[in-house]
Amino acid sequence: MSRRCELTGKTVVTGNNVSHAVNRTRRRFYPNLQRISVNSETLKQDFSVRICTQALRTLEVNGGLDNWLLKTSNTKLTLLALSLKKRILRAKTAAA
Repeated sequence: MSRRCELTGKTVVTGNNVSHAVNRTRRRFYPNLQRISVNSETLKQDFSVRICTQALRTLEVNGGLDNWLLKTSNTKLTLLALSLKKRILRAKTAAA
């Protein structure tokens, strides 16, 4: 299982540990991934996803998965998020 957020695509970043003597050793910064269940109000379905805590907070601020997906541009979304966004858009147009 890769260390990658399934909605935003946030992944591992590399950098340096720097000691007091300014010795540099390589290290990795991992995203804080959590497995949670998010609810789509339009599709009336729960999705089990592995997302970073930053994305979880963003979902809560924007009012849920549906609102966040519709506000976010397609270039910033992963394939899973794009497929969910298309399903939500189809369901909204069918309901209207």
